[in-house]
Amino acid sequence: MKKNIFGGAVLALVIVAAIIVYMTAFTVHQTRQALVVRLGNPVRVITEPGLYFKVPLIENVIYVDKRILDLENPAQEVIASDQKRLVVDAFARWKVKDPLLFYQRAATIERANFQLMTLLNSALRRVLGEATFLGVVRDQRNVLMSRIREQLDREVADFGITVIDVRIRRADLPEQNSQAIYDRMKAERERDANEARANGNRVAQETRARADREVTVTIANAQSDGERVRGEGDAERNRIYAEAFNRDPDFFAFYRAMQAYENGLKHGDTRMLLRPDSEFFRFFQNPSGKRDEPARAAQ
Repeated sequence: MKKNIFGGAVLALVIVAAIIVYMTAFTVHQTRQALVVRLGNPVRVITEPGLYFKVPLIENVIYVDKRILDLENPAQEVIASDQKRLVVDAFARWKVKDPLLFYQRAATIERANFQLMTLLNSALRRVLGEATFLGVVRDQRNVLMSRIREQLDREVADFGITVIDVRIRRADLPEQNSQAIYDRMKAERERDANEARANGNRVAQETRARADREVTVTIANAQSDGERVRGEGDAERNRIYAEAFNRDPDFFAFYRAMQAYENGLKHGDTRMLLRPDSEFFRFFQNPSGKRDEPARAAQ
């Protein structure tokens, strides 16, 4: 009987001890930091991971995320300094720097995101409103993102938050403006194409006219050179003929007679009515080309 009472007391003590340990011990994961609150008042901040203890019943532990968090901001329409409307899609990354201040000013991640979104939109409108359309879209995007991050970081410092980065994912004109700009760009490109095509045709005509003129001049020069060479050739031929005639008049007469026979007796419709003893056939009658004096006297 006494043993049963003793064993029950030990079991009760063990259960009570387990309950006390369960209510007083807590762990902090490396991705989180903890804030110990006593009756609603923060009394301790724990930023390092490990096993910790608290006073049961009167102290509570509030965990705060230690990692870098993303803030997705809906696309906003802003007006640049040159009065052009832009649809800007941006996001931010942030983390809790001071858990106590974060708990006092924001308390939860959801409320912090709401505050950050409002301040981010204000910073976007303020910074991008001082830049031009081309500066936002092309020339100064990195500089503008840095300025937005710096301004946002200063404004959320009172919430125990630090802004790691702000990025503009997309900055475009509204759909109706984009279509109008597209139409205007298309008309400009078509006008440039027509001008280029007209200039090309003009240059082609000039080139073709210049080539035709050069061809005409070249042909004329070639014909002139040909006439000159032909004249020189004829003169040379005549000179050779004259030289040959002076050397051997009989052979020259014979040669010219052979040429006359060749040209005059070709196949065709050429017909000649000549006497057999005419001067044209004198080489047929005598290979030397000389006539017999008696025969000529008889004639």
